[in-house]
Amino acid sequence: MTLQCPTIRHHRIHLLSAICDNQSNVPVHLPSCAIIVKDYTIDPDGREKDTVNQPIFRIPSWRWWRRLISLTLGCILVAVGLDLFLIPNQIIDGGVVGISIIFSEITPWSMSVFLVLFNLPFWFLGYKQIGKTFTFCTMYSVILLAVLTEFIHSFPRVTDNLFLATVFGGIILGMGVGLIIRNGGSLDGTEVLAIIGHEKLGFSVGEIVMFFNVFILGSAGFVFEWDKAMYSLIAYFIAYKTIDVVVEGLDESKSVMIISDKPDDIAEAILYRLGRGVTHIYGKGGYTKEEKELLYCIVTRLEVAKLKSIVSEIDPHAFVAIEHVHDVLGGRFKKKSIH
Repeated sequence: MTLQCPTIRHHRIHLLSAICDNQSNVPVHLPSCAIIVKDYTIDPDGREKDTVNQPIFRIPSWRWWRRLISLTLGCILVAVGLDLFLIPNQIIDGGVVGISIIFSEITPWSMSVFLVLFNLPFWFLGYKQIGKTFTFCTMYSVILLAVLTEFIHSFPRVTDNLFLATVFGGIILGMGVGLIIRNGGSLDGTEVLAIIGHEKLGFSVGEIVMFFNVFILGSAGFVFEWDKAMYSLIAYFIAYKTIDVVVEGLDESKSVMIISDKPDDIAEAILYRLGRGVTHIYGKGGYTKEEKELLYCIVTRLEVAKLKSIVSEIDPHAFVAIEHVHDVLGGRFKKKSIH
């Protein structure tokens, strides 16, 4: 490419690493997660002239500390759920953790060794397919969990009642895994494999993960007893639902699409009686070819019943479509005061 300007300012991006640390012009006070830019200019003679290095992107250190604390707390909960409730009662989890528990039962090695060993290839795949932050958080979580399980394993189990161990072990395990997932990490390498397999095999990520876990939990029946395998399936289901609560929260959001002949009246009622904003969308009926005005709004799960009541009062013949929203970011979703 030919540069036309007499003096052009460029940016050369350096990621702080072991290589960059050897350069004298890298500020030593920057955190290891910072990205700096090296400015330089090209004069009319084609010569580079360096200017001052300055950071253009820096993840605040407090966010990293908060993330590490959350990951640590999640690992502690997982270790407690496994070593004080599930494993002493021969109840296993799905994924790599479940495979590690089975192998630790049939070999003299501990679960911690297999947990790290079996996750090694998934770390490489995660680095290639998802990114560095995910890989770092996953490596930190897995290694910390391996250390914690070795430590907590020496404590006596909380209960020998299979039902109580299944329920409370599944809840504590799900809370821990949910915290780890919410902060960008993972303990189950099969999820990475499912993401790759989803693109090539045509199955959804959930279907592939479920296939792996059914196979793993079914294998527990051959290693332990079949009733323990059934308890493991129950614990897995409880943990799965708890993960959803931790990751998505109790205050689930719903998106609502309303098609009515009285859009202004409905929008005003939603605004002043429900305290939610409404977006007007203009469209055309596919069959009637008539111009239509659609209303779109986001409400919480607890507000759905009142919204349907409001719409029904104003226009009993209105078309209402309600969908689950995974997450809401930005905009003006904050609830307005109801007058």
